[in-house]
Amino acid sequence: MANTANHSKTRQHILRAALKSFARCGYAATSVRQIVDDARVSKPALYYYFANKAQLFQALVDQAHDERFRLMQAAAQRGRTVAKKLEQIVTDVFEFSLCNRELMRLAFATAFAASGESPSLVRCAEKGRRNYEFVRSLIEQGQTSGELDRRFSVDELAMGIYGQLNSYVMVRLLVPDCPLDRRAARQIVRLFMEGAAHRHPGANGSARATPQPRHSLSRS
Repeated sequence: MANTANHSKTRQHILRAALKSFARCGYAATSVRQIVDDARVSKPALYYYFANKAQLFQALVDQAHDERFRLMQAAAQRGRTVAKKLEQIVTDVFEFSLCNRELMRLAFATAFAASGESPSLVRCAEKGRRNYEFVRSLIEQGQTSGELDRRFSVDELAMGIYGQLNSYVMVRLLVPDCPLDRRAARQIVRLFMEGAAHRHPGANGSARATPQPRHSLSRS
């Protein structure tokens, strides 16, 4: 049991050292020698856990996506309605992103990396798709229960909230003042659920959105 714990601890120690090197120098410019020096382990120790530098990089990308997925699953269990599930998901992903800035920067950079900037066989799209599909399943549940509008497709709504979530995280990596807290999460979900159109009370007291002009760009 102690050996298993030590092995896990050593592996995480190597991953942390590699993350710092990749974040500082990029994948191509980071050498195995640099990683083992930073981690203060031998090359054989690194190769015991990872076959090569590419596998080490892949492990970090997997960690970024897998931990977010785990957090989203757990967060969804703590909300009764779709709105509360989404608020908890956004809140928890925000907290994770604040605590793991370099890891999130690596994950986003890998998704848009040019040839040579990351391993050629790195798996990123499928895990990103899996995380998106989880949010999409919640949206589908919301439409089935009547909590979400059926005038929009499941994918349109899923991209609306998932895109906002990722946009806030990416902006925070560039602009430290961008808030990533529960209040921001609540406002994002509120905007998603209620929309931004000004609403006037109807004759029966219900809210009614301001009518939009009947024209399109193609006619202007």
